[in-house]
Amino acid sequence: MALGLVGVLCVVGQAWCIAALVGPALGGAHTRRPLWAIAFALLGLMQIACGYYADRLGFETGAAARRRLRTGLFVGLFARGPASMPAPAGELGALAVDQIEALEGYFARWLPAAALAIAGPALVALVALIADPVAALVLAGAGLLVPIGMALAGLGAAAASNRQFVAMSRLQARFLDRIRGIATIVLAGQAEAEAQRLQSAADELTRRTMRVLRVAFLSSAFLDVAAVSALVILAIRFGLVLRAGTLADPEAALFPILLVPPFFAPLRAFSAVYQDRLHANEASARLAPIAPPATQAMPPLPVRTVHASALTVAFENVSLTRDPARGPVLDGLSFRVPGGETAILVGPSGAGKTTVLELLLGFLRPDRGRITLNGADLTTITPQALSRMTAWIGQRPILFAGSIRENIRFGREDATDAEIEAAAKAAGLAQLAALLTEGLDTQVGEDGYGLSGGQAQRVAIARAFVRDAPLLLLDEPTAHLDPATEADVLDSLRRLTVGRTVVLASHSSAAAAFVGRRIVLAESQSGREKGAA
Repeated sequence: MALGLVGVLCVVGQAWCIAALVGPALGGAHTRRPLWAIAFALLGLMQIACGYYADRLGFETGAAARRRLRTGLFVGLFARGPASMPAPAGELGALAVDQIEALEGYFARWLPAAALAIAGPALVALVALIADPVAALVLAGAGLLVPIGMALAGLGAAAASNRQFVAMSRLQARFLDRIRGIATIVLAGQAEAEAQRLQSAADELTRRTMRVLRVAFLSSAFLDVAAVSALVILAIRFGLVLRAGTLADPEAALFPILLVPPFFAPLRAFSAVYQDRLHANEASARLAPIAPPATQAMPPLPVRTVHASALTVAFENVSLTRDPARGPVLDGLSFRVPGGETAILVGPSGAGKTTVLELLLGFLRPDRGRITLNGADLTTITPQALSRMTAWIGQRPILFAGSIRENIRFGREDATDAEIEAAAKAAGLAQLAALLTEGLDTQVGEDGYGLSGGQAQRVAIARAFVRDAPLLLLDEPTAHLDPATEADVLDSLRRLTVGRTVVLASHSSAAAAFVGRRIVLAESQSGREKGAA
């Protein structure tokens, strides 16, 4: 902002230099003033330097803001956990990339431009007041027309910008969802229909973007009318004085006319970046609900770690309601799993088996009751400690684009190559690695592209072996496997469960392969879920 004000002063100084060079010629004198020409050039260089460093500082400020906002977004998402994502993955991706990117202009351009839109014209008007009070009055009157016109245009711009942001978010979310489900679309014969729907969504975004641009041009038109009006009035006044032959000081008379461009330049810059503020409003409205939790004024509960071997898990009268309209998912669930033993959660779909695992993972907190690990309340255990002592294998393992070795190492970043190879052997990946030319260094695509379901599940099991956590949570680990592959995976899982406390949510065929106490989650006639050990 300070550099912007210095730049305005440089332009004002250049205006005086032009008046000093041209004014005498209007009065009939023919004099050369090389010093004024040199001063004009130096002020121009200074103004360019101020603009360059102002833009550079603005970019650095915007980049810092984007880093801070993305960090806050990720912290907020991680604090919520996967069980309570506030929006589909496509919308969250658009928010993290495009909409936070749109906030860069708010910090880098709009904030300094908003300050200069007031300070810059006020500074020029003050100089004009000293040189010619009438000219200052004309500039002030024309300048007041600008915010009135921009306010009228801004009402339409805000609505148009909101609709444009909604259309962009919907298009991005739809595109990502369709790409993720492209196999289903092709097999259902809906490829052409979905392509047409995407084309319609893209056309809608184009129309709404053009409406935003039309409103922006309308706002610029108000500014042009005000600037031209001030210039015409001052030029007519100067021409009348020149024609009457009463021009005593041509330099002082020409100077106010030359102040018109620097007077409106900050207002023009403000108008050019006004869309950045509208985009920031829309993006911040979507970011606010996902903001990281504020630091509580009250002292937090004491946090601690627990002895991470022979973990005993206990649920004490735990109740949880996800949706009040559907009733509680868990209602007074109590059970205890001694260290090194296995608990098998059985029950119909929707009985709350996955919910129990999400509670143990820390993704959810019970409405009533408490969960303990070796007697320590789960809410008092540090997240880092809970993560170290827990391994989880779900129905569809998440594999990232990279090598098989890198995907196994995701379980523990400091694992050595020897530990990774031992884990792969224990998980039954040795035969697969022997068939691949690059072994465990073979590259796989996103979501394990290039591996079968059973092979991907073995990578997840190897990841759990490397993690070597005392608490193992299994969520339907063989739900989507054929019987032969399921038998092989279950054999690896049985080796993995040795010496660990295991909580398994599974269908009956997989549950029969494990020895342990069964915890039945059954739906009562009232719609409440009850657990009995």
